[in-house]
Amino acid sequence: MSDLPAQFDAAVASSRDLPERPDNATMLKLYALYKQASSGDVEGRRPGFTDLIGRAKYDAWAAIKGTAGAAAMAQYVALVDALKGC
Repeated sequence: MSDLPAQFDAAVASSRDLPERPDNATMLKLYALYKQASSGDVEGRRPGFTDLIGRAKYDAWAAIKGTAGAAAMAQYVALVDALKGC
């Protein structure tokens, strides 16, 4: 994994062309790993109870708070590879 950022970018691009759409839990995991790898720890206030999607995304991202960017990239790449069947 010497060129992890390139593998991550390739995984992000290929995640749009998966054979079938992952379930919601997997989509939230992909979102959280992507945000952690690209932006770091979650910041700001948790969305209100009327914003169910925003709240779910925030919670998924907050659940992996403290994960290093490189580790999040590696997990994202592994998850996309698993979804593609590699």
